[in-house]
Amino acid sequence: MEYIENKKEEKVQIKGIFKDMLKYSPSKIIGMIGNAIVIPIYTNLLLPEQYGLYSLSIAFLSFLCIIFSDWVGLSGLRFFRKAQLADDLSEYLSTLVSMLGINLSLMFILSAIFQHKMITFFKISPIYFWAVLFLIIPVAVRALLFQVLRAQIKPASYTFSTILNQFMTIGMSILFIKWLHLGAMSMLLAMGLSITITDIILMFQSKIFNYFKRPKLSWSVLFPIMLYGFPLAASSLSGWIINQSNKVVMNSIKSFTEVAFVGVAYGATMSILMTIFSIITVAAIPRIYRMYEAKIDVRPIVARFMGYFLLAAFPIVSVMALYPQDVLILLNTNAKFMQASVLVPYFVFGTMFLCLTDYTTLQYHLANKTWITFIIKLLSGVSNVLLTLYLVPKIGLNGVGIAMLASNFVFFFLSTVIRLPDLGMLVPRRQLSCIIISAIPVALLYKLLFVKTSVISAGWQMIILLLGFYVVYGMVHRLIKADVVDD
Repeated sequence: MEYIENKKEEKVQIKGIFKDMLKYSPSKIIGMIGNAIVIPIYTNLLLPEQYGLYSLSIAFLSFLCIIFSDWVGLSGLRFFRKAQLADDLSEYLSTLVSMLGINLSLMFILSAIFQHKMITFFKISPIYFWAVLFLIIPVAVRALLFQVLRAQIKPASYTFSTILNQFMTIGMSILFIKWLHLGAMSMLLAMGLSITITDIILMFQSKIFNYFKRPKLSWSVLFPIMLYGFPLAASSLSGWIINQSNKVVMNSIKSFTEVAFVGVAYGATMSILMTIFSIITVAAIPRIYRMYEAKIDVRPIVARFMGYFLLAAFPIVSVMALYPQDVLILLNTNAKFMQASVLVPYFVFGTMFLCLTDYTTLQYHLANKTWITFIIKLLSGVSNVLLTLYLVPKIGLNGVGIAMLASNFVFFFLSTVIRLPDLGMLVPRRQLSCIIISAIPVALLYKLLFVKTSVISAGWQMIILLLGFYVVYGMVHRLIKADVVDD
């Protein structure tokens, strides 16, 4: 592909990314706080067995969403601008809504046919099986409408609905657990009600009814969506195997209690970190698509924002890995769940590598070659399952952590090796060098002052290490101009 130099448009879009990051950040920051709040609430209101059942139900829900709904919304984001330029949004959005309805109908038919096999595989009761199936309806609608808001670049509406949805779910979960005494089922009911209310709000925010008409479902519209979406669904399923299948495996090998430990570790690491780290990508990707459609070389821009991500993520992840038990204590996790701390170091670094793939796999999305993402995710997912099955009987929970970290690193590594012509990522080498150099004196500070002392509380130690890193980085950055991107 021949790129056209358009510095004016490039500057407009980069400036727009930073503005959108500011607009999206309240939803992500409050979302992160919300994810942190639910850990002490749920671990104190639920027994480990019930929390494990809830975690397994969410894993099952995620599995169904990947196959039947998520890819429709993501396809909607990818081709929204193209349909907008062709003045064909009405037909396009109507087609997406129709596809979603057909997919969900197919899901219920297949679930009824294979009910026994699915219940046996996931080891959940029929009532939870059908509760999750009905929950997917509002969840799928929400996913599609959120992607439409992103494509319309309405960060304020997105932020409002995200925050409202999260806190409605938390509040209703507390009320339902205390009033209904249904354990994990109370949380699923709360999710269903809060997400349904959010869906109604999203319909008005996106003005979806202004576009909707009876679609023709022409092959010219369906084929690009399916060609893009099917491999994306397959790759997302592989991602589920990497990061969610361990709950199913643990339930098969151990019990709901061990699943609860995995769920708590997941909530204390991935749920919190991925929410805050996604501020960059949720703002940047729609505008990167626009620049790419305008034939602008987006590689330097992707590399630039990947450098920003590493600068934010690496010190936070490293500090959390050094203080795993203290992280759970700071989150007021119930003592019954403290065994989950052994997973924290593995999960935080696994999360960082997973978030990095948002940048390294963007090339496949731009080129509509999401089948590549599928293949490398599948390889990583298979490695996760095999390692989990092999290591858990030998070393217990540590085996889950090692398998998760290894598989996410494999995914990241393969996405850096398999590069497309004119789209392969550029590496912010000088900025990366600044981060590594800055980490050395901070690591020495930790080893010399904090390893054997208990004078300073763990919380303050973590703050001092983070502040120390960024102070050193500021000095190093002045010596090494890290804003240059090298190939």
